[in-house]
Amino acid sequence: MKHTDIREVLDKDVYLGKEITVCGWVRTARDSKNVAFLALNDGTSLNHLQIVIDKNGDTALPEEAAKLGAALKVTGEVVKNERNNTNEINASEITVLGVCPGDYPLQKKFQKLETLREMPHIRVRTNTFNAVFRVRSVMAAAIHRFFQEKGYVYINTPLITGSDCEGAGEMFQVTTIGYSEDYKSEEEYYADDFFGKKTGLSVSGQLEGEVAAMGLGKIYTFGPSFRAENSNTQRHVAEFWHIEPEVAFAELDDIIELAEEMIKYIIKDYMEKCPEELKFFEQRFEKGLTQKLLNVVNNDFEIVDYTDAIELLKKADVKFEFPVEWGADLQSEHERYITEKVYNKPVFLINYPKDIKSFYMKQNADGKTVAATDLLVPGVGEIIGGSEREADYGKLIKAMEEKGMSTDGYEAYLDLRKYGSVPHGGFGLGFERIIMYCTGMANIRDVILYPRTVGSIK
Repeated sequence: MKHTDIREVLDKDVYLGKEITVCGWVRTARDSKNVAFLALNDGTSLNHLQIVIDKNGDTALPEEAAKLGAALKVTGEVVKNERNNTNEINASEITVLGVCPGDYPLQKKFQKLETLREMPHIRVRTNTFNAVFRVRSVMAAAIHRFFQEKGYVYINTPLITGSDCEGAGEMFQVTTIGYSEDYKSEEEYYADDFFGKKTGLSVSGQLEGEVAAMGLGKIYTFGPSFRAENSNTQRHVAEFWHIEPEVAFAELDDIIELAEEMIKYIIKDYMEKCPEELKFFEQRFEKGLTQKLLNVVNNDFEIVDYTDAIELLKKADVKFEFPVEWGADLQSEHERYITEKVYNKPVFLINYPKDIKSFYMKQNADGKTVAATDLLVPGVGEIIGGSEREADYGKLIKAMEEKGMSTDGYEAYLDLRKYGSVPHGGFGLGFERIIMYCTGMANIRDVILYPRTVGSIK
């Protein structure tokens, strides 16, 4: 049906004095003897459009139209509200498109985020999630624009795979057979399955991304990844979105430079395009959010060697829950101490012990560490993990052997090291985590439309 977006009506005075039609859902309703006010929102703006109904005039206000959650079509003249200098509509006709009964779940003005997670199909109508998903859309567009402007090729990698990129085995199984007692062995079971071998949902598009980079030079992927990890934390979901560039003829320093440039680009674009949403998040979720983001945009990120970080943590006048020793993977409490207490800005940690990192990372000359990096940010911890990739065929085979991995399923990946191997690298950015950082939302379940977690498939 022909109508004007509420965002357009609020932002442009060109509509003043004109009769237009808008559609939306009732967010609030106030009634008095002579006049009634409805706040309408159609999802195109964080702000609502006020509808004014003169009850002494010819405009009828259907009873159902004043109910929270009702969907309306309103025609009327756009006028200026002189008290707050905003545009509103003097209604001449109101049509109820969808009635909303009294058990509408969003009757309370403020509801806990935990409560709203139980109704993901309804929570998108709240101001919080209106803002979250608008920001998510803007940031996704910024990511594509960043890479496209730099000449990267967008690649779609498969979601069903026969290899475990991380080598950790935390994959969701893909099968058309399901539970069965008809098979004597696992090999017999998978041989009879759809693909004829064991397959799962991809934990990362990196391996296939490297394949593409070896012919296209600079590529990026942007899509879902899946981890069957039994982690019930504020930072983990089983299905999340991943940005993964892969770059040929690049070393670790080049990858760090790309990651910093990308983060700054995304944040700057968000701050420019979503000022109302940023203001909302600062008021409701994180005081000082704007200054935190400006601190990222306007300063160089720190680069700290893992070994030096361990020494900093050992000397810290803090009692950590998890002990700090060289060779141990850093926990969230360690990451946040480094970013929030020591440097107060994003930090690239580099040169991790090879035993705690993936098999494909380039081995450093010391024989103990790999050319890996994690980007840690205040308030969230790790949002990027990357590395220079091991380009030497023999070293890659040895790393797989040391981790007890079979080369089955990795033949094509190994071929890249046989036929014209070059220094190359890349990283993975958890999309939901950068959204958390930019909005102040503390739980990853609140920045994705339908969060998939252990025991939950709403």
